[in-house]
Amino acid sequence: MGIFSFLKKQKADRKAAEQSADEVKGAEQAQNQPEPELDQKLKRTRSRFTDNLLGFLRGKKPVDEELLEELEAQLIMADVGVAATQRVITSLEEKAKKDKLQDSDAVRAALRSELISVLKPVEQPLEIPDTITPFVILVVGVNGAGKTTTIGKLAKQLQDGGKSVMLAAGDTFRAAAIEQLQTWGERNDVPVVAQDIGSDSASVIFDALQSAKARDIDVLIADTAGRLHTQSGLMDELRKVKRVLSKLDEQAPHETLIVLDGGTGQNALSQAETFNEAMALDGLVITKLDGTAKGGVVFAIAEKTGLPIRFIGVGEQVADLEVFEAERFVDALIGNEVEA
Repeated sequence: MGIFSFLKKQKADRKAAEQSADEVKGAEQAQNQPEPELDQKLKRTRSRFTDNLLGFLRGKKPVDEELLEELEAQLIMADVGVAATQRVITSLEEKAKKDKLQDSDAVRAALRSELISVLKPVEQPLEIPDTITPFVILVVGVNGAGKTTTIGKLAKQLQDGGKSVMLAAGDTFRAAAIEQLQTWGERNDVPVVAQDIGSDSASVIFDALQSAKARDIDVLIADTAGRLHTQSGLMDELRKVKRVLSKLDEQAPHETLIVLDGGTGQNALSQAETFNEAMALDGLVITKLDGTAKGGVVFAIAEKTGLPIRFIGVGEQVADLEVFEAERFVDALIGNEVEA
């Protein structure tokens, strides 16, 4: 089958959905409304950008120190973060000095380009080669970030793409986490390896990898405990999971993903840095961006960590776990306010 690409699947699904929407006519159209566009799913963060950040740039204002200072303040308030903001403002100041920014309209266009440049390096979609079986994805993060839901959505997307999937209920400290993962498994007819609450997490995931190997499963996705990231015991436990997995497969886990709640703003950045220091993360999933005005933190996370953003969560549906696309994300936030 070659490499499984979440991005290629997403683009194909999006194209099919657009064609289907074009074919729906008349009364039938009212009954088959297309999925909201990404800008609608990100409308709270979008409002913060368009109403506040870009609002003062409307009209052909001269580019001066005052305008750039106001833009800097607005970027900070939009949760873009100090480091990313300084990078953007420094670039705009250099362009202004070279007379490449004649007025605020030019600043708006340049801002779009700069925001994309912050995100472009971390636009690295997850790909799963068929030369590694099972491909092990270890999912980490604090409780409440959406780990279990993300796992279920990933499993469904992989299954729809023709991959066989197994889940490991490695969060053995919460009965609800085990039950939720089992529910996802039953719903999608995906096997779930689980033990009683309080069991050793590493043991559960080790058993799951053994089972996945025996059953020739393509992808194993393992949940983990999510106590507060400041607790060293959790990090020790996660390191143990990695060590135990390596006894069966030296390369496992092949992808360590952290799930971050975008609604927590700068706290999500702190979690990413802490988990990365302990676990050497391979990628990020930033969830709940549909319900927050703090989506600007995506820029802060990208600038500070440099880690690949694999997916963003923008709704309840399986397809709402979207592969991260930098330009699509920026345009969803600033849309027609900026002429590319």
